[in-house]
Amino acid sequence: MSDLSTENSTVLKPPKRTNTAVLALMALGIVFGDIGTSPLYALRECFVGPTGLSLTESNILGVVSVMLWTLVVIVCVKYVLFVMAADNRGEGGILALMALVTSLKGAFQKNHYGLFVILGILGVALLYSDGVITPAITVLGAVEGLAEATPQFQPFIIPISLAILIGLFLIQYRGTAKVGVLFGPIIVVWFIAIAVLGLCSIIKHPAILACVNPFHAISFLICDGRHSFAVLGSVFLSVTGAEVLYADMGHFGAKPIRFSWFSLVFPSLLLNYLGQGAFLLTVPKSVENLFYLIVPPWFLYPMVVLATLAAIIASQAVISGAFSLARQSVQLGFLPRLQVRHTSQSTIGQVYVPFVNWSLMAGVIILVLLFRKSSNLGAAYGIAVSTTMLITTLLILFVARGKWRIPWPLLSAFAAAFLIIDGSFFASNILKIKAGGWIVMLMACVIYLFMKTWLDGRKILREKVMAKAVDLNMFVQDIQQNPPQRVSRTAVFLAGNPQGVPGALLHNLKHNEVLHAHTIILSVNTEEIPIVSSENRVVIDYLGGGIYRIISRYGFSETPNIPALLEGIHFPDLRFDPMQTTYFLGREVLVISNNRDMAMWRKKMFLFMSHNALNATSFFCLPPNRVVELGAQIEL
Repeated sequence: MSDLSTENSTVLKPPKRTNTAVLALMALGIVFGDIGTSPLYALRECFVGPTGLSLTESNILGVVSVMLWTLVVIVCVKYVLFVMAADNRGEGGILALMALVTSLKGAFQKNHYGLFVILGILGVALLYSDGVITPAITVLGAVEGLAEATPQFQPFIIPISLAILIGLFLIQYRGTAKVGVLFGPIIVVWFIAIAVLGLCSIIKHPAILACVNPFHAISFLICDGRHSFAVLGSVFLSVTGAEVLYADMGHFGAKPIRFSWFSLVFPSLLLNYLGQGAFLLTVPKSVENLFYLIVPPWFLYPMVVLATLAAIIASQAVISGAFSLARQSVQLGFLPRLQVRHTSQSTIGQVYVPFVNWSLMAGVIILVLLFRKSSNLGAAYGIAVSTTMLITTLLILFVARGKWRIPWPLLSAFAAAFLIIDGSFFASNILKIKAGGWIVMLMACVIYLFMKTWLDGRKILREKVMAKAVDLNMFVQDIQQNPPQRVSRTAVFLAGNPQGVPGALLHNLKHNEVLHAHTIILSVNTEEIPIVSSENRVVIDYLGGGIYRIISRYGFSETPNIPALLEGIHFPDLRFDPMQTTYFLGREVLVISNNRDMAMWRKKMFLFMSHNALNATSFFCLPPNRVVELGAQIEL
């Protein structure tokens, strides 16, 4: 056996490490767009709608105080300090965290592997639904500032918003490499602008600074318990982008993200929320378009343009994240094979997934036409993120015990504190289901159902194929004892089970009665780490009789390229000539049976997904003119 490496693989690599300031600027344009645009609607939502508070001084001070301390506890303490320390070899996000937990040694992790997978799939489904609602609410919230300038713009809010959103999705295939360099400076201007606006408002009414005292937050939550609990769902809107800090950690590293947060983003958000609260103390009458009420009339139109640009950047970050999440889901076997296009020659991590793009666009258009105002969407926003945050907390607890070895007494205190906080926000957001949150939960449930059905269906098929598999070592012995006719050139047979003989090989030998001089049994395994090192990429085992077994390993953030992989391998008596190599694939023809392995309607769903999955030729970057497919029927 030989361990060999190859560099000719498509790998998601972080940007070249430069100084922290440059990386921090790059991170500003990608990581903080979502949470940075929350001032457009977060505080306003606490005082509107059926659960809105009356505009009294105690309520204003209490809500702003709760919002400020939520930013401190949820973002500064939980995510920036703790969650970002739980990286999976530099990568973050719900799937990376799930893979990290399942890779930890311990009986609990092994016995509850299925539970962790379910939590991971549920988290992914919720993030996809968040990817639909974030562009809609941020762009609508920004464009609605035009109505503050003059009511004549009111009829055009929806058309303008739809035009911006549709245009954003239409250009996704071009990638973000050309415009990405502009994102950082624009977001810097955005944060400076909202900080200055907030500071000017604070100067006019400095009494708002009293809410920095956590007493106002505690008093508000205790004295008006039921009403304040309902408002927590609106307060939560101020931290809905916190999950992105962790998800995008692999692109920039933890240090630049932390530097950006504490040096610019956090202070700017604090000043702006304080400024909006100061305005309410001064003019406690109207909260419609509250964000724009603290903007001077001469700066209103430039601020609408700047807010729209910030909303587009926030939407772009969520959309790009959905593309990366889709690729990871496919690699881990949670989704069927999807077409993935690389949009940058220098940065492999920039990908475009057409199916995800058009699905998100359809969902965003439906939401805008259905809800029509960002305030209406505010009721639907937060449910998906609060549930994802709760799942993240649960998974972090296992990392804290299994990896960091935190003592049980300290871990229990940590768990109680954050589970109470996350549980409270989750329960408060659940109250908004009737007001529009139902659509988010419906989307998440549908996505979860598709992903779980695909996972279960592939498991059933794998078990049936392995039950009928012929042992590879016995097959090699038989070939050596009873050699068939050999033909020159090389044949590569893709196999899901490296210990068994691929069905395509058996069919080819049975019908054509020949075996290639060099026969390769190639298995592609996805590891529960983001990137596999080059020295661990390939394992080659010569079995005898001109038959080789090659096991290639990829991380869930990598895209397999089989021809490039084979060309980079050097092994005695084994050379790969692209024009002398034929790839044999087994095509599974599924037949629905009456057994009870899975409900009949789920079998039909699985069959539909299987028929519409990207073929293996395209997924593994195989040359179509060098591929032979041999079919076989399998009962599901």
